[in-house]
Amino acid sequence: MIKNRKIIIIVGTILAIIIITVFVFLYQFSAPQRNAEEERIVVNSTTTTTELISKLKEQGYIRNIWAFKFALKNGEIRPGGYKISKSMNAWKMAKILTSEPYMKWVVIPEGLRKEQIAEILTKELNWNEQQKSDWIKKYTAMKSDYIEGVYFPDTYLIPKDENGLEIAQRFVNKFNEEFAPYSDKFTQANIKWTTALKIASLIQREAGSKDDMPLIAGIIWNRLSKDMKLEIDATLQYARGDTGNGWWSPINVLDKQTDSPYNTYLNKGLPPHPICNPGIDAIDAVLNPTETDCLYYLHDSNRQIHCAVTYEEHKANIEKYLK
Repeated sequence: MIKNRKIIIIVGTILAIIIITVFVFLYQFSAPQRNAEEERIVVNSTTTTTELISKLKEQGYIRNIWAFKFALKNGEIRPGGYKISKSMNAWKMAKILTSEPYMKWVVIPEGLRKEQIAEILTKELNWNEQQKSDWIKKYTAMKSDYIEGVYFPDTYLIPKDENGLEIAQRFVNKFNEEFAPYSDKFTQANIKWTTALKIASLIQREAGSKDDMPLIAGIIWNRLSKDMKLEIDATLQYARGDTGNGWWSPINVLDKQTDSPYNTYLNKGLPPHPICNPGIDAIDAVLNPTETDCLYYLHDSNRQIHCAVTYEEHKANIEKYLK
């Protein structure tokens, strides 16, 4: 009897240890809170999985780092916005974070026209052709001054279900925010904001880098003050559009005869609207141009700018740098 009792005690102890061990093990996967509201967590493109897991632990979303890594099973966590809660266990948390984020990071580079922005949005937000068309022909064409130029280049975190009109307004709001410090300055300089934006768009497309922008701004102002045609290739590229070689592919001799109000080889003054959506450096250059006597400029094969005061000097630069 004593021997059997010892066996029972040993077996019972072992079972108790096993049960406690299993309980402790499973506890590490359980939700930190029974009832908790849903919250948003943002994963940046530079955030590593290790950094994110540490953040989840520090903020109380998971109980144990090892347990969450086990639940994750080497799944990929993509940049974006996710809806999570402290009432989720490790398995559910891992499933959500390895699924498609409900908010996507969308990068809009400087100097794109709205059709190019539509292409990015279509790719990142899985738009269909109708949504893409609505962005180009409807949501960005509702006001004359908002045809182009006000869809500010930046990195945005956009909900996947946000419609084109809301996204257009989001970009305009960002433009208003960034442009606000310059608004009064342009007014004091007697420059309409729409005029400033047109010039900024030309500078953005023509500059090899932001260092070129003040000089190009100075040359554009010089040509406008002398009532000269601007003769800017980028305006022809905008008028022509994409013929299969990209929106901004080099122009040819025939392009210079394009019948368009955007053709600055045929028409004096600025185009009817901006030709792209410029960044803040281009906008700043309009207000702070380089003082120069130059009326002409070109970029060599290394994208270095060379300006000239006379057309003869410009032709010499062409021979020296482009041939």
